[in-house]
Amino acid sequence: MAIIKSILDTDLYKFTTSYAYAKLFPRACGEFEFVDRSNGNYPDGFDELVRKELDEMANLRLSREEEAFVRSRMTYLPPIYVDFLKGFRFDPSEVEVTLVNNKLAIRTSGLLYRITLWETPILATVSELYFQATGQYPEDHYMEEVAIEKAKKLKANNIRFSLFGMRRRFSFDVEDRVTALLKQYAGNSFFGTSNVYLAYKHNLHVSGTHPHEWVQFHASIYGYKMANYMAMEDWINVYDGDLGTVLTDTYTTDVFLRNFSKKHALLFTSLRQDSGDPFVFIEKVIRRYEELRVDPKLKYLVFSDSLNVDKAIEIKKHCGDRIGSTFGIGTNLTNDVGHNIKGMNIVMKLFRCKMTAKEQWQECVKLSDVDGKHTGSEREIRIAQETLGLA
Repeated sequence: MAIIKSILDTDLYKFTTSYAYAKLFPRACGEFEFVDRSNGNYPDGFDELVRKELDEMANLRLSREEEAFVRSRMTYLPPIYVDFLKGFRFDPSEVEVTLVNNKLAIRTSGLLYRITLWETPILATVSELYFQATGQYPEDHYMEEVAIEKAKKLKANNIRFSLFGMRRRFSFDVEDRVTALLKQYAGNSFFGTSNVYLAYKHNLHVSGTHPHEWVQFHASIYGYKMANYMAMEDWINVYDGDLGTVLTDTYTTDVFLRNFSKKHALLFTSLRQDSGDPFVFIEKVIRRYEELRVDPKLKYLVFSDSLNVDKAIEIKKHCGDRIGSTFGIGTNLTNDVGHNIKGMNIVMKLFRCKMTAKEQWQECVKLSDVDGKHTGSEREIRIAQETLGLA
């Protein structure tokens, strides 16, 4: 049985970003690369297992029931894009998979509105295959018990949260079961899930934000100093006020807040923190809203960096009644399946892009609020840091 069983088994931001590329940059090309931040070893033949799963994805089709869900629940995606999804087929030739000295390398290359859709299914596939290939299995009783305990604790502390656990889940079955348990035991505290298929299956809200790649792409076009500003402007142009959460740490939160104008502060509902110290982040953002004469009590912060339940409770208390808080909890919910099983620390990031096929590739980098999360060549990271005054 294939790991990815539906085109919708992916995070919401893949579709929203795909449509944004298609609308504004339909000829733009990009290359994503797989990064294992732990630099782990993979079993012999692992590349062949991944290749087989990706080849199977060519057979996926959007069903009529799935189409109806997208049209009715994701109305910010226009009919023309839903029609595109109806005809969309994954093309495995867009993906290169190699294993050298037990180090896994994966690269996707092609038109950005297409290849962006590979990212999260590839990560989920690698994660599930790795646990299978290394003989690790979930302890079902433990997994259900801790999921229920976490759901009840989140509800008791009035923590508003979504499940952001698709990319590094233990398996599809675990994510599916955890989603059901959260819906059953967390009540109204459970806002929804970023996984579109599981939102469809369990009748939940679909939640998500735009990704780092959107800002990285804009940096390659407009330069590092204008990347955040133009990424926000273009997101507004595409979605006209819908999907009003913006990611702050692609080139550090300090740089983002310099680009964050009163217009953006009024139009965007929330800011997402994905690296660094959340308590420092809270103070910086509140101070910036106050500088712009925007009441922070009317806004929300979305926290999604390596969260667990206790950390979310602590962050909510720190926010108090000064600013709203909501949480995207991922691996701690979809990969807490046994006493000795540890979730993977894997990502796929945009490393190169260009506006048309005829142009030369431009390097893309990501600077985080934590040094260990930078991605890209050392040379280009240094250029970005010097340009932004971060060297």
